[in-house]
Amino acid sequence: MNAETNNDQASEGITLVLGGTGKTGRRVAERLQTRGVETRIASRSANPPFDWSDPSTWNAALEGVTAVYITYAPDLAIPGATGSIRRFVDKAVAHGVKRLVLLSGRGEEEAQACERIIQEADVEWTVVRASWFMQNFSEGEFLGMVLGGAITLPAADVPEPFIDVNDIADVAVAALTEEGHAGEIYEVTGPRTLTFTELAREISQAVGREVQFVQIPKEAFAQAIAESGTPDDIAWLLNYLFETVLDGRNAYVCDGVQRALGREPANFADYARRIAARGTWNVKNEEGVATRTS
Repeated sequence: MNAETNNDQASEGITLVLGGTGKTGRRVAERLQTRGVETRIASRSANPPFDWSDPSTWNAALEGVTAVYITYAPDLAIPGATGSIRRFVDKAVAHGVKRLVLLSGRGEEEAQACERIIQEADVEWTVVRASWFMQNFSEGEFLGMVLGGAITLPAADVPEPFIDVNDIADVAVAALTEEGHAGEIYEVTGPRTLTFTELAREISQAVGREVQFVQIPKEAFAQAIAESGTPDDIAWLLNYLFETVLDGRNAYVCDGVQRALGREPANFADYARRIAARGTWNVKNEEGVATRTS
């Protein structure tokens, strides 16, 4: 779609980005703003604020909005998410929202229940059903493990087609601003599957030092998460994901990026080289200087 058409879309109303400071939301908001789309970034610290746990904040956030990118923190699998999504969608439709784009998860029954909610709404909808994020290892929960040289998780060495969140953002923005994506479920993955052992090897090659994958018992992981002071909902989610979703059910690639964008998704090796070049995975020596071993 050309820039003129995108500007026409932008003039029709505001696009609300829920979770606009998160991994995908931040990138979606940046891309929308670059296209000249009037964008409202929703978070608890925004003005007006938006809080999933406080429905009284939703009306102000939806004022003048015609399209919404929906992400639910920390995940649609969390108990209570389905009810919140239903209430929000009902309110969004009542406010005159015409287009909904939902970030969903693969292999999660709760996430698919939330998908059905937006599918039943009387508006245009698109589902972006994503595999595990590559960026979990560079700006997320497992960055500290990479810096420490050992990715210690209770995961079997099951293949997963990790997705670059930049690809998720590109698909979401296309669905929010262009025609031709309504009624689509884009199951987005990377172009190949990697086990955690293979993933650690690719990070090692990119950063020039050894990073290992170490499988630990789920009980030890749960205890470590609890002792780290991780919020209860995040701890529950991590345990759920490793006990339930990473069981091989998602060990295949899909063509959602290709169908939505007409191009191939990013490869993990390219992602790893990019992050390594930025110095994100560099460790500091005794003098506090970031170094690589090669």
